[in-house]
Amino acid sequence: MYRRLLTTLAVAGLVLTACSNDQTIVTTTSGAAPDTTAASAGGVLKVPDAYATIQAAVDAAKPGDLVLIAPGTYNEAVQVETDQLTIRGVDRNTTVLDGQLKLDNGIRVVGAKGVAIENLTATNYTKNGFFWTGVDGFRGSYLTSYRTGDYGVYAFDSMNGQLEHIYAAGSPDAGIYVGECYPCNTVLDDVTSEHNGLGYSGTNSGGNLLIVNSIFRFNRAGVVPNSGSYELCYPERETTIVGNVVYSNNQPDTPAIDVALLAMGNGILTAGGVKNVIERNLVYDHDKSGIGSVPFLEEDPNDSIPTPDKWGMSCAEQKQQTPVDPGGALLWDSQQNEVRDNVISDSRVADILVASAGTDVSTLGHCFSGNTFTLSLPHNLETLAPCGATGSGDWKDGEYDIVTWLTDKHPPSVDWRAATLPALSSFPNMPDAATAPAHPATDVPFKVDLASIKVPNKPA
Repeated sequence: MYRRLLTTLAVAGLVLTACSNDQTIVTTTSGAAPDTTAASAGGVLKVPDAYATIQAAVDAAKPGDLVLIAPGTYNEAVQVETDQLTIRGVDRNTTVLDGQLKLDNGIRVVGAKGVAIENLTATNYTKNGFFWTGVDGFRGSYLTSYRTGDYGVYAFDSMNGQLEHIYAAGSPDAGIYVGECYPCNTVLDDVTSEHNGLGYSGTNSGGNLLIVNSIFRFNRAGVVPNSGSYELCYPERETTIVGNVVYSNNQPDTPAIDVALLAMGNGILTAGGVKNVIERNLVYDHDKSGIGSVPFLEEDPNDSIPTPDKWGMSCAEQKQQTPVDPGGALLWDSQQNEVRDNVISDSRVADILVASAGTDVSTLGHCFSGNTFTLSLPHNLETLAPCGATGSGDWKDGEYDIVTWLTDKHPPSVDWRAATLPALSSFPNMPDAATAPAHPATDVPFKVDLASIKVPNKPA
């Protein structure tokens, strides 16, 4: 909580952390050519040909420019404060930012609009691989984040974004995170997130926030959007999760924050989230639930839970509200989520789970239709609460005691600096990276044809 408060103050101009000057550069030659189409008449600033460091090129760049980075290893923590830059590696797999387990962020974009980061690898940073905070317009394309101390790819208090063609592994919190935005107007597409505490986390985010065509596997827990007043813009709401493969998120040897330990063994889990759409996903092999709507317990809240008539309030509007001390812990119930047409199997507790801790779950307003599954808790959820129709039945039949999760024992977190990770593969490069013009993030998010997305096939 304190870290995120400092970040918000930094964006407001009250606190600004300087970049590390520890910038030993080792540059190799060569280079495969990588991708994109489009968009700017800016100049090209080459690293290291014209600028010895990425930071020097970024500092010299003007809006619309392209910072083009040759293959090599760059021991830098780069801070970006200029709008509409494109920062691109010539080769995704060999253009590497390495924090050497002591620098904080690979690239951090603070308040700068429209910055695109492309075709790079970031590894061994104590905080995040790639980080946008307080921005309007952002894009991360063809990125690899590997072994970081907080998040892999992280967008906070930011809107109008695109995260695509990304691989993220080895973070204690989430491989991919989008938080504190409503409406976010952001798309995650073609992401693979594995061996993290959480594959995806999104606290208090939503509103045209799409997670599509992606893979979340071998994390402690898979896709976990949640609500809580420890960040602004609550509750988490209106996230659309469609066409993803989510499997085997029971991984015992990852780094993990406390929430990841608590959520371990779940595929898609909304923790206090409301009005989310979870549709046409393939979800299998989880020790607890395949798809679950459960509460989030906040022990030291900063504000009371907004009533449903406030759920449509924008993040900007909510930031002007005066918090109301709730006088104790809060239980954020998940409410009004739609779970449709998913294929869910091999869940050891339930393929579909709805639970609370004190609230009558029949009043939470979820609906379920067209799913392929074996067991739900409560039993017969598609009869109890069909989408677009009136349900019937006994909600007490198969009611689940979620409180047991607080006493479950899980394997402890592993030090992120030493966790066992899969060896880095060679990932697809962005097309024509060496020659494509600058393409700042002024046209995002890209349009997604949700209706055309089908349930994915099971991986070999």
